Parts: sequence; structure tokens; C-alpha cells
Amino acid sequence: MRTALTILLVVVATVGGATTALGTFPREHRLDVGTVRLSVDPGHRGALDLYVPLVDWGVRFPVVRLPVRINVDVRSVDREAVVKLAGSGDLDPAFVRGQAREALVSFLRLAILVSVLGGLALGVLVALAARSDRGPRLRTTLAVAAVTAVACGVALVVGLPPRSNVDTPQYYANGPEVPTALRALQTLGASAQTLDDEIDEQLVGIARFVNAPAGRAPLGDGAPRLTVASDLHNNVIALPALERAARGGLLLFAGDLTDRGSPVEQTLVLRIARAGSELVFVSGNHDSDVLERKLARTGEIVLTRSGRLRGNGTTDGRVVQRVVGLRIAGYDDPLKRLAREDYADNGATYTPAEQQRFADWLAPLREKVDVVMVHAPALAQIALQSLRDDPPDAPLVLVVGHSHKPGLERAGTVTVINPGSVGGGGTGNLAEAGGDIGLARMTFTRRPSFVPRAADLVQIDPGDGEAQASRFRLDSEG
Repeated sequence: MRTALTILLVVVATVGGATTALGTFPREHRLDVGTVRLSVDPGHRGALDLYVPLVDWGVRFPVVRLPVRINVDVRSVDREAVVKLAGSGDLDPAFVRGQAREALVSFLRLAILVSVLGGLALGVLVALAARSDRGPRLRTTLAVAAVTAVACGVALVVGLPPRSNVDTPQYYANGPEVPTALRALQTLGASAQTLDDEIDEQLVGIARFVNAPAGRAPLGDGAPRLTVASDLHNNVIALPALERAARGGLLLFAGDLTDRGSPVEQTLVLRIARAGSELVFVSGNHDSDVLERKLARTGEIVLTRSGRLRGNGTTDGRVVQRVVGLRIAGYDDPLKRLAREDYADNGATYTPAEQQRFADWLAPLREKVDVVMVHAPALAQIALQSLRDDPPDAPLVLVVGHSHKPGLERAGTVTVINPGSVGGGGTGNLAEAGGDIGLARMTFTRRPSFVPRAADLVQIDPGDGEAQASRFRLDSEG
């Protein structure tokens, strides 16, 4: 038992020493475009982090196998060099990218060496301190320390260098810089370059010098964008973030603007009508018929299964509406609250009959519409299965909400976007469960036909303001 405990202690000390040495070995490197600080932070989900402290904005690539985060912090930027690069001047981006790669490779080699030596040093010290006549021989514990240190080095050589596949970057910011992150997300959608160039727009050209292009097609210059939101649940505190994201563009809101749809709530949330250049709305199970009519009277586009709603409660009979060049249809929620029933709660369970009614409604529209809005994914369950089995020829985007969980699903030409809850689940949920504020942005083309190009899912922590966005390309396989 004494021998086993001593050997275990040496192993733990060696691994601990290697980990500590790895996490306390930063280095700065000078590139033609600026200075970067490289470091490794153990104990996190494996990723390569590119961060700009000056603007409190970063991008994270999940490309590291070990549970460590490689940090690349931009300490300073040579503005003249960056301007030359942005203007396709004399600065060679391939050369600078090579500089950054060499700096990263050099740092990782040194970090691995320092980690192995640090682990070996602490293991040897513990072996010397633990030697005794009744324990294992010193040469045995020293050998254990050496073997463990080498094993740590091998694990770092295999798992620490970032992989080349960077399909799902996450963009993030902290505290008061969340508006900057949202504005940055807008700019990302307008980029005319590849993934590297999209990052260039926000990180002053440094990201492209670390990561090679992913080989995907450019989004296209000036591609239009729209904002997708759902489930505000009266949380007017979250409205400024939505207004910033939707400013100047189309806003699709997939229900649950309120909790009961009562007149008092309507007064609080009608500010949503001023978000975006145009608002397209479908009701959720927490909205009411009175809320729908009030929005319609303000001139907003309120969609129902039988057409656009008028202020008097009638519809125009046109199920498919053309908005900013898109063909959009919406299905009002069958469980919405009714004023004549004193806004009674109708629950959140959709019967098979209601699911079939939605599927029957959608079937003749599948080749005639670009975007379909419906609050509850469960209501569209039968229709979605039919679309998966037999996708339409043209792209079709379903905008949903209700679950408060952001997500994106693709099946052939069909894309389902759920932005999560833009109200963090409502003010009560924020206090009790701390739900994230969620919204989505979609970049698309109109001509010669509708094609969704990319979707960005944005999540904001209402407690500390930290935000992150995940980009999904929709115009390529995988």
C-alpha cells in the first residue's frame, strides 16, 4: 500500500506540475501587423481562442482535442499595415499568415517542452521527498516521474495542436460590449469574402493569419439579412438588444410576445413594432387575438393561416405574402388566448389533429413559399417529417420558437431555425433560472431565386452580458 500510494503521489505530482507549467507559460510574438500574446489555459473545452482586449471581442474555434484553450490575444495592431492589407496593398497576407503560424508552432513546441520539464521537476522533487526504507526505491519513483512526464508530452503533441477544420466558430463579447458584438454580427452578414475574411472584418485582419480558409464560397457583397426572434414574454429589458440587431432590416417574430395577451401587456410590448424596418408576426400560445389585432392596426404584418390580419379581425385571404422580395406564410397558434374567454390558458400540448391540420395547410404551399412561420415545433411535427422524407425542390425555411432552446436543423432543402427566447424566457425565468437571451440572423439572396446563405444564432447571458454567436452556412453541404 505504501509503495502504491508513493507511486500514485509521484504520478499526480508530475501531471500537476506539467499542467501548471503549461498554464503559466505565456509568450508574446511580433507580427508585421501587430503583437499577439500566446498562452494555454487548461481545464476548458478544447478550443483556439482569438481575442482582442481593446474591443472586448473574440472568436472561438473548437479545434483542440485536449481539454485546454489556446489563447491568442491581440495586444497591439499596426494600423498602417492593416490598412495596406485591407486595401490589397503591398502587404502579403500569405506571408503574415505564415508568420502567425510559425509563431503558434514555435510557442506550442516551447510550451510542450516547458510542460514536460515542469512535470518532471515536480515529480522528481516529490520522489525525493517521499523516499524511505519501507517505500519503493528512489530509482523506481524517479523512473515513474520520467515516464509520466514523457507521457504528458506525448499527449500534448497529439492533442494540443489545433485541427484545421473550423466549421463552427463562436463569436463572443463581455459586459457593456454586447452591442458591439451585435453590430459586429451585422457586419459579418455583409462580408464579401470567405470565412477568414468575415473574421477580418471584426478582428482587424489577425484571424486570417492564424487559420487557413475553410474553402467555402463567399456570402456575396451586400447580401440582405433578416432577424429572427421569439418568446419575449413581456421582458422589455431585452428589447434594446433586439432593436439593435433588427435595426434597418426585416424582423420575423415567431410568437409569445406576451404571457397572457392582456391589454396591460400589449401596452408594454408594442415597442416591438418599432424594431426593424418591417415586422412580420405570428401568434404563440401566450399571445391573444386582441394583441394580434392591435399589432395589425399599427400597420405590422400579422400572419394567420388564412392570410394577413386586418385591424378589424378579418383577413385579406392571401396566405402567402411578399415582404422585401420574400414569399412568407404564417400559421397562427391554435392555443392562443381569446378575449372572450378572459385570456384563459389553453396549455401547450398540440393534438395529432392540430398537427395534421398544419401539415394539410402547408402541403399545397411548399413550392410557393420561401419562409413559413409557426410558433411551436411540435405543431409542425407531421409536416416536418413529410418534408424530410420528400424535400421540396426549392429552399424552404421554417421559423419556429416556443422551446426557448436555440437550434438549427437542415434536411435537404429544408432549414428549421429556432432563435431561442429573446426575453430569456421572461422576467420571472430570468430571476429563477437565468435563461439566455437568444435571437438569430439569416443572410440570404433574392435573385435569381431565394437562397438562404448563412444563419447566426446569438446567445446573451443577461447576468454578466457575455454574448456569443454561432454561424452556420446554409448554402453548402454539411
